Parts: sequence; C-alpha cells; structure tokens
Amino acid sequence: MRQIILASTSPRRKELLEEMGLDFTIVPSDFEEYLDASRPVEDIAMELGAGKARAVAEKYPEAIVIGSDTIVTIGEVQLGKAVDLEDARRMWRLITTAPNKVTSSLAVICKAENYEKVTYDSAWVYLRPYDEVAVEAYLATGDYTDKAGAYAIQHIGDLLDHIDGSEHTILGLPTEMLAAILRKDFDRAS
Repeated sequence: MRQIILASTSPRRKELLEEMGLDFTIVPSDFEEYLDASRPVEDIAMELGAGKARAVAEKYPEAIVIGSDTIVTIGEVQLGKAVDLEDARRMWRLITTAPNKVTSSLAVICKAENYEKVTYDSAWVYLRPYDEVAVEAYLATGDYTDKAGAYAIQHIGDLLDHIDGSEHTILGLPTEMLAAILRKDFDRAS
C-alpha cells in the first residue's frame, strides 16, 4: 500500500481526509500561492493545487500526494486569504454583495506510477446582506485568518443564507472526487 500524503497544513483538509477514513501523513508544501485575475479562477486553482502536490511529490515519489487550493470569487474578483483585519473587512463588504463562487482544486500525484490528475469543483455561498455588528463579531473571533475570502463556512452561523453545491468543496477539498480517484486509479477504499 502506498503512503498517502496531504500537501497542506489546512486543518479543514486534514479533518476531511480523516472523515474519509484515510491513513495519511501531512507534509507542508513550500509552493508559493498567487492570484491572477487575468485568467480563469479554475485554471489558477488547479495550477496552485498541482504546484503544491508536485513540490511534495518530488521529495516522496513513491507516495500518493494530494494537493488542493481554494479561491473565492465575486464576479471576476479573486479573493485569497486576508492579509490583516482591515483586508478581511474589505472582503466582507464585498462578499456580502453577491453570491460567492468557491473553487477548490484537487491534484493527486504519484511519481512512481507516472500518475497525475488535476481537477476542480465549484460551489456557491450566499451570505446575508452586510451587517456590520455581526461581521465585526465574527472577525473578532480571528477565525477568518488563513481562509480564502476571510471566512470559514462552518463557523459563520447566521451570516450564511445558504449554499449551492458541495460543502466539502467550500471547506477546501472535493472529497467525492478524491474518493472516486482513489477507488478507480489506486484501488483504495475510502
């Protein structure tokens, strides 16, 4: 059985893999993240997820390496992680104006098998209209840090109206796609 490595320190991705029942190791990737509004968000998310997985797969060629990246978009505006509290406030003023498209990539790489699959899934988050008191209360928790769009869907409570699509995609990892890849291409139950 090949070792499975998650090329991410994201607690959400770790939890999702644990929920799948996978035995895995975490190896952080040193791949540098970026946004590029001149290109489709799906392409950028896949490039970033693949870049993270490739960087780790170089060091662990026998392993099945899983990489992912999540980008929130409002129209054509791509949102990564807030750099500070003021940036998070700016994002919240924007993300409450229209539905948020959340795109999470999935890259599965095994160099020993000469295997590389990179794909993505998107889902929609509909937030309630901007409420400064409620948003400031959420931001005061610090939960917005290290999260695309400055929020964690599982912790925003009444700020959320509804979602359309996979909650796991919004959390940062398209687990249904991952399970299908592991079953089909690696004969691994999850």
